[in-house]
Amino acid sequence: MKKKFFKLETLKRLLEKEKTIGRKIVHCHGVFDLIHIGHIKHFKESKRLGDILVVTVTPDKFVDKGPGRPAFKERTRIEALEALEDIDYLALNTERSALSAIRKIKPNFYCKGPDYKNFSHDLTGKISDEVKEVKKFKGRVIFTKSETFSSTRLINENSGILSDEQKMFIKNIKKNNNFISTRKKIENFKKLKVLLVGEIIIDQYVFCEALGKSGKEPVLALRDLYTEEYLGGAGAISNHLSTFCKNIKLLSMLGEREEFKKFINSSIQKNVNLEYIKKKNSPTIIKKRFLDHVSHSKVLGVYKINDELLTKQNEKNFNKILIKNLKKFDLVIVSDYGHGLISKKSAEIITKYSRFLALNAQVNAANIGYHTMRNYKNLDCVIINEKEIRHETRDKNTNIEKLMINLSNAHNIKNLIVTRGSSGSTIFNSKSQKFFYSPAFAKATIDKIGAGDAMLSMASLCLKMKLQPDITLLISSLAAAFSVENIGNKNKISKMKILKNLENLFK
Repeated sequence: MKKKFFKLETLKRLLEKEKTIGRKIVHCHGVFDLIHIGHIKHFKESKRLGDILVVTVTPDKFVDKGPGRPAFKERTRIEALEALEDIDYLALNTERSALSAIRKIKPNFYCKGPDYKNFSHDLTGKISDEVKEVKKFKGRVIFTKSETFSSTRLINENSGILSDEQKMFIKNIKKNNNFISTRKKIENFKKLKVLLVGEIIIDQYVFCEALGKSGKEPVLALRDLYTEEYLGGAGAISNHLSTFCKNIKLLSMLGEREEFKKFINSSIQKNVNLEYIKKKNSPTIIKKRFLDHVSHSKVLGVYKINDELLTKQNEKNFNKILIKNLKKFDLVIVSDYGHGLISKKSAEIITKYSRFLALNAQVNAANIGYHTMRNYKNLDCVIINEKEIRHETRDKNTNIEKLMINLSNAHNIKNLIVTRGSSGSTIFNSKSQKFFYSPAFAKATIDKIGAGDAMLSMASLCLKMKLQPDITLLISSLAAAFSVENIGNKNKISKMKILKNLENLFK
């Protein structure tokens, strides 16, 4: 069989030779996750427009079609396309959009399916950019007329990508929701003015190679290979919110010497307004984790932290800032890591002046046995995991639903969300006295750090804008799934990724 697959640069040279002898080039681009009759008809119709049909394929790392996608890896997708007679050349794209491929190929005809003709349905806005790019080279954009099928719908319904539980959950949501209406609600998040309160944390990940046991001591020896730093804690939450909301303010603390100030300013998104106090006798919080560079398994955590409460003067200054800001914002999100920023008095002020209050009071290695959410009352949204709710209620055995009712009553919580890892999440709405359940959507858990923060950021926005509990759980579960499939807080949750995931799940 003739060789069809080439690198883009090589393909560019081959096509230039074809053009010198007058051959017309036709270009198709896409993911092509599951080849079906719709694709075959699209390629046949496209090929009739010219002499050479070139197909470029989206790499795995740029496929944003939902959990577990692509169903088939890039090499398998290319092999399937190589078997189709109408395709003359194939290449793996090097970027997220088709623009760079179009520039190299300079097609006479660029073909898209009929479902792309309405540009308003294109979430990325890239189709209009592709049209402009093709016209720069005097090419024509053609929308084929062949019958359309959805790879995503076929995969969702017939593959093992979604579990039966996930399929049923999505099916029930689709009875009262559709993608267009859900998208409009998410777009409206930009109207919210959001105040975020919590400790900024510098997450340092030290990637190591395990050498083995020390020859002289019963200690694991590691070779330090490289270190990556990410903005964590409330800083990470502010970045998650940044693509959804225009107006975000973060109230936090840094160390007395403002360590990592330059890194924080360069890492935080431009639409986040940071105001902080300098905590006396304290460093900026650093959480260093040593992990194997291949498996990413964590070996050891070392924290640089002073988790004592603020001095009287620090607390006074911080409470002045709180009182000045709280009433100005539609939504207040508190991520209380128990590292000394939020005193009982500060919590009372937050509770008193917030219009809509969402809370995550985390239990971690530094505060377990001491940290509590008892300082907070009258909460609109709380996110807590199963371990934390049992710690909070000092109850190891009672079923989760009963504990959720008890905690909601004790703190006057309107919406209480409990996350349960691979078992999914549950929300209890105290007004309706109803429970709603969502399966987990993560396919591969790389790092659990930050999952609760990602979920808090989305759930608080959804509930503030009065989205139903089940669609709230779906959106926030997708955010959590994206988080655990990445190292730490390396990547922020993006509105585009959430929307593309939802679009494909609703098909």
